[in-house]
Amino acid sequence: MQFIDLQAQRRRIESQINSAVQAVIESGRYVLGPEVGEVEKQLAAWCGAKHAVSCANGTDALALALMAWALKPGDAVFCPSFTFVATAQVVPWLGATPVFVDIHAETYNMDPASLEAQIARVKAEGRLTPKVVIAVDLFGQPADYPAIKAICDREGMKLIADTAQGYGCTLNGKHPSDWADIATTSFFPAKPLGCYGDGGAIVTNDSALAELIESLRVYGKVTPTDAAQRNFHHDPKYLSLRVGMNSRLDTIQAAILLEKLKIFADEIEKREAVAQRYSQALRGKVRRVPGVIAGGQSVWAQYVIEHDQRDGLQAHLTANGIPSMVYYPVPIHQQDFAARFAPPDGTLPVTETASRHVLALPMHPYLSAEDQDRIVEAMLGFNG
Repeated sequence: MQFIDLQAQRRRIESQINSAVQAVIESGRYVLGPEVGEVEKQLAAWCGAKHAVSCANGTDALALALMAWALKPGDAVFCPSFTFVATAQVVPWLGATPVFVDIHAETYNMDPASLEAQIARVKAEGRLTPKVVIAVDLFGQPADYPAIKAICDREGMKLIADTAQGYGCTLNGKHPSDWADIATTSFFPAKPLGCYGDGGAIVTNDSALAELIESLRVYGKVTPTDAAQRNFHHDPKYLSLRVGMNSRLDTIQAAILLEKLKIFADEIEKREAVAQRYSQALRGKVRRVPGVIAGGQSVWAQYVIEHDQRDGLQAHLTANGIPSMVYYPVPIHQQDFAARFAPPDGTLPVTETASRHVLALPMHPYLSAEDQDRIVEAMLGFNG
């Protein structure tokens, strides 16, 4: 049994994927070929947004957003500690400081009340200036964007939706990019919308911001606006006007994503069915089954339960041939690289409790009812 069965999806669209990849190989346009522009259009259209700019991975997507806003030492970026480390690690790249925020016990996403408390603490201390909030769509469901956006507007802060695990999720029919200044995502293969390598994208409704990020992803190249405002005496192709990076999505990966986008809506429906079967079978039998924010549609990147004897249950599942994962056993603020950013003790009680109890079960669109029955039976047979 696979934790995430990528081969089942591959078999479904194998001929389409093979044809798309072969077409790119024969074209010779391996970097920023036409498929890249097309996938950017479709990614934006999926969210009802104006722009999508692809890049090399989801971490770069976050970094490009912060670079576009010229984050610097003394700036505070508020983010959850209960998420993958990339969300926080990009912040010190620019010399800024991550400030960790607690999560909702039900959704594992950022708690607006904790966000307000951490902003107040930072302002009272007077060392840092609140600049950006990075809300994470953890395990596939949207954060509480109406509440978080209201706080950002009140405080004059920018908002990033880190939807690396949640691209395609909605809240009251709206996508995170409807609230966030920038939404970022990852196309790592295990993500609900993944390619066959690394990839990422930035989604925004701000045209000037999109143009700037497109420049930053290619060494700070000349933009159309730059060209209209200045008279260059050399070919602007080889001019860099700002410090950027090399973060381009390969054309082959874009071609793969175009084929996967065709079945993405169907796969979200299938993931929802798998999640509902799990919850019906396990509710009341474990410490907690996943809760989804009211009005939210998760893309179910993971199905995460809580159990009072998590480690024993995981060992029991392994002995029965059932894979599982712990996301995340050590919160970011307790990891070595983040020690200098750790908040006062007792600041993140929900985060620390969740890290001791969470366990992710096999989840993908092609998980059969028979395999789910086997998983549930093994879980209910645990007598730890």
